[in-house]
Amino acid sequence: MILTAYLDFWFTDRPLVERVAACAALGLRSVETWAWRTKPMLDLAAECRRLGVTLNDTFDDAGGSLVDAADHPRALDAWAESLEMAQRCGVKRLFMFSNQIGADGWAARLSHPYLPEEQYANLLDGAAKVMALVEKTDIEVWFEALNTFHLHGVRVTTQALAADVVRRVDHPQLRLSFDCYHQQRTAGNLLWGLDAYHGLYPTVHIGDVPTRAEPGTGEINFENVFRKLAALGFDGTIGLEFTPSRAPEVVLNELRALITGAGCHLNE
Repeated sequence: MILTAYLDFWFTDRPLVERVAACAALGLRSVETWAWRTKPMLDLAAECRRLGVTLNDTFDDAGGSLVDAADHPRALDAWAESLEMAQRCGVKRLFMFSNQIGADGWAARLSHPYLPEEQYANLLDGAAKVMALVEKTDIEVWFEALNTFHLHGVRVTTQALAADVVRRVDHPQLRLSFDCYHQQRTAGNLLWGLDAYHGLYPTVHIGDVPTRAEPGTGEINFENVFRKLAALGFDGTIGLEFTPSRAPEVVLNELRALITGAGCHLNE
């Protein structure tokens, strides 16, 4: 397993680019960030190259809603821009969601009162169109379900639906992102889902519920989560998508001990 830290959550008292060095000092060799259009991506990429840190992934917060057929042209233009940025900055992966989410936590208003099944058909069609652009690159796309607790109007909110999208689109560069925080907020069944969708997800994101702090601060039994991942032989990335509630070095040391104690191997 490779640990990868979200710069939006770690060392937030520092400018974004300076957070890369802080993460590297803790032995974290991979970082991620949200909403690339709001970030100094060229500076971030340069700092990652300087320190030998992987700029693993990001997403576009202006990428359009794939559930809305009328929004597909805008979405495809946005994806073309995201792919160009990723190749220029060395970003390995981009996230895909069913809807564009506004700053208020609500999905963008649809252009037409589509029925749920129509939205889903639009989503599958739009995702296939996006992947036709993606396949001209070496970028991998991770499809993620979002929670219903503080995000609203989103079509794909469970791992079951997200996995179904990945399976139906059936493209080798489209994978599932298994986010423990979002899934626990919406549907739970974390251990069942890890079993059911094993082989579809190359990444598992961790953040405890309800505060989205580190494992051990909330209701998720992460020891059992990592035991399950060890039993499955999972060897992907673990996204540290949480805000440490204590000193980052203390939190990270405890997390490493939790992971290895559960039988997982860290590739650091």
